[in-house]
Amino acid sequence: MTTTLITGANKGIGHETARQLIAAGHTVYVGARDAERGRRAAEQLGARFVLLDVTDDTTVEAAAKTIEADGGLDVLINNAGIETRGEGNSVPTAETLTADQMRNTFETNVFGVVRVTHAFLPLLQRSAAPVVVNISSGLASLTHLSDPDHPAHFYPGVAYPTSKTAVNMLTVQYAKAFPNMRINSVEPGFTKTDLNGNTGTQTVEQAAEIIVRMAQVAPDGPTGGYFDVNGPLPW
Repeated sequence: MTTTLITGANKGIGHETARQLIAAGHTVYVGARDAERGRRAAEQLGARFVLLDVTDDTTVEAAAKTIEADGGLDVLINNAGIETRGEGNSVPTAETLTADQMRNTFETNVFGVVRVTHAFLPLLQRSAAPVVVNISSGLASLTHLSDPDHPAHFYPGVAYPTSKTAVNMLTVQYAKAFPNMRINSVEPGFTKTDLNGNTGTQTVEQAAEIIVRMAQVAPDGPTGGYFDVNGPLPW
């Protein structure tokens, strides 16, 4: 039985990913910072709940101890993420972005990934087939955002894509450091969720497809890559 932890899994893409992996036979821990919402989601899914706020060392360390006591971990999905939105669902642009907004975004999207990965590395290293899936974004691609012929070029925000580009670098470096693990970044697609004010163009079911696929990658599968549902993406 494969045991999987998904951060930020009480709603949206994380919740749907949990549903699909449970259907595939995984034992899934729903990580959530809100205990009531997390427990409710876990009950609906037939999953296990663990209190986990990726910005808080105490809850992350406690979650690691809980999952270790229950038998360990095979798959970590770093899904929790935020995007700052302002009036009219606007994003801070290069002209308006403040250091505090950037810091707040990185605290969850980047430092959160490091914090959780660090805490669960000992458990993953004991697994026969350890896997880490980092949820990135198509907006992390320097190639696409610098190409005036690509739709992503016109996204005006700074903090969110910068944080996800950093996640891609974490993926590359962790994959090199731990060659026995399969560690990859995935782009779920522009999905209708609370993160973007429900302006996305695809469903959570569609978004979860690539995450579920990479969560089940074989020990001889790709590592240190950046993928969407159609295959590798340019950095």
